[in-house]
Amino acid sequence: MDNKKREEILRLLEANARYTPKDIAVMLGLGLEETEKEIKQLEKEHVICGYHALVNWDKTDDEKISALVELKVQPQRGHGYDSIAEKIYQYPEVESLYLMSGAYDFSVILKKATMKEIANFVSTRLAVIEEVQSTATHIVLVRYKDHGTTLVEQKKDQRVMVMP
Repeated sequence: MDNKKREEILRLLEANARYTPKDIAVMLGLGLEETEKEIKQLEKEHVICGYHALVNWDKTDDEKISALVELKVQPQRGHGYDSIAEKIYQYPEVESLYLMSGAYDFSVILKKATMKEIANFVSTRLAVIEEVQSTATHIVLVRYKDHGTTLVEQKKDQRVMVMP
């Protein structure tokens, strides 16, 4: 299958992981068997790494919070940032980890937890890593949009039409 079709499959699954291979085959004008084979190959190559549901936790009774932690680190000679990243992403509390450009080297997104759990994790797990020079922890107050999906209800136009 050509790269363009592969990318179209990936875009569709990224937009809605509930699409079946049959749905995708119909939308792209492909054969079902060909589409199933390509999706399995993408999973095998670890291009498709998993399927997730996007949950709007603000609409639940869940009281836990999300946090983003910026880390400034000293890269290791001969290993750069990779060995430090490996130490960090091994923790189950770490939802996402990104190497960044700018004032901080890493951006760590922590799983939803209580404020006390987040503070404890940052102070006893992240800040004590030998290469970590500084941390900055940010608490997520409201998620308006996540993974391309708007999570807040858009306001309806309340204006009244006036006829001349």
